[in-house]
Amino acid sequence: MKLTSYTNYALRSLQLAALKSPELVRVDDVARIHGLARPHIVKIVHALGKAGYLETVRGRGGGFRLGQPADKITVGNVVRLTEGPLDVVECFNPEKNTCPLIGICKLSRKIQEATQAFMAVLDDLTIADISANKGQLMERIAPLEIPQVNEATQ
Repeated sequence: MKLTSYTNYALRSLQLAALKSPELVRVDDVARIHGLARPHIVKIVHALGKAGYLETVRGRGGGFRLGQPADKITVGNVVRLTEGPLDVVECFNPEKNTCPLIGICKLSRKIQEATQAFMAVLDDLTIADISANKGQLMERIAPLEIPQVNEATQ
């Protein structure tokens, strides 16, 4: 099972919003902390805002914050939003299946069980859980939040 970087950074954006709550988090902060392109984070924040996981504030001094309590946002639901259907193997999707063994294959059933177990663990995990060690997390990201000054301009 492999999740996309889109999902990873969606979860990191939610985690940072939980850590900074109730303050606004800027897209530039997420981009700097995680070394990502700003447009990538804008897209993620937009999708999370549309889904109600984030509240976005536009304009100068804007940013985003959690749109729901951190203990109500499950990692499993965020994964479903960002990944879509988890068709681990082609036979999970009847529209794309070309396997003649569909319906009788024990491997397919076991992979489906494994996927359900994976999601059950993520359904039991919240943004509050992944932000619970706030002190350690804030200590680790503190140096990354400071804008880097170009030495050539000094």
